[in-house]
Amino acid sequence: MQKAKEYYEKMVDYKQYAKVLLAISAFFYLGVLIPTLEKNQMEVMLMMIITTVFLAGAVLFLLRSKSYYKKLLETEEGQDFLIKK
Repeated sequence: MQKAKEYYEKMVDYKQYAKVLLAISAFFYLGVLIPTLEKNQMEVMLMMIITTVFLAGAVLFLLRSKSYYKKLLETEEGQDFLIKK
């Protein structure tokens, strides 16, 4: 039961990390889209690179969360733990 609880907590944590990275990348992308006179090409490229890195991180965290979800489904204790939550 302790392992199932640990897997569940990790699964939830990784989902939260992915949501945060997705939100941050959305703000950087909005910075690229909103026109201003002060932005130069280097700043735009930097924001696009940061957006891409954060989106890739979000995908990696979601994949990690999914792997813990699958581990929970494989065990009977994990299935019971998912039903309770």
